[in-house]
Amino acid sequence: GLICGICNGFQALIKLGLLPYGKIINPSEDDPTLTFNLLARHQSMLVRTRVASTLSPWMQLSQVGDISLVPISHGEGRFICKPELLSQLAVNGQIASQYVNLQGNPTMDLPWNPNGSAYALEALSSPDGRVFGRMAHSERATKDLYRNTPYEPDALLFSSGVRYFS
Repeated sequence: GLICGICNGFQALIKLGLLPYGKIINPSEDDPTLTFNLLARHQSMLVRTRVASTLSPWMQLSQVGDISLVPISHGEGRFICKPELLSQLAVNGQIASQYVNLQGNPTMDLPWNPNGSAYALEALSSPDGRVFGRMAHSERATKDLYRNTPYEPDALLFSSGVRYFS
């Protein structure tokens, strides 16, 4: 099967170890976590994300480089991780998407990276891709929800999940 955690669900998957390891572990100080935004306040806005990997079945209808405008709403969305493990996650293709600026480049700068996540990480998958988590609220992909913005609903995440079982 597949598991998808959005926002608080992503936090739960990280705390369990299902992300990034793909199995439940007893957490230690060395494990990745999601913690308070660098601004130390709740952030709620539309942000730009770029697909960095399509390893996960949840991303199978996307292409590396695709950029989306997606809603976020969280106070504890900053991904922190030891640099060695972060490098390994990138090599493994487990970093599914990153926060990007107007030029489409991953960035640590506000407001593009609203929480200060390491490596501008917005979404992550397990080594086999079946467990997936992200901070952006893909479930809020509703027509006319964000008026007077260039927002376009993108249901590729959920369409990919359904396709996995077809």
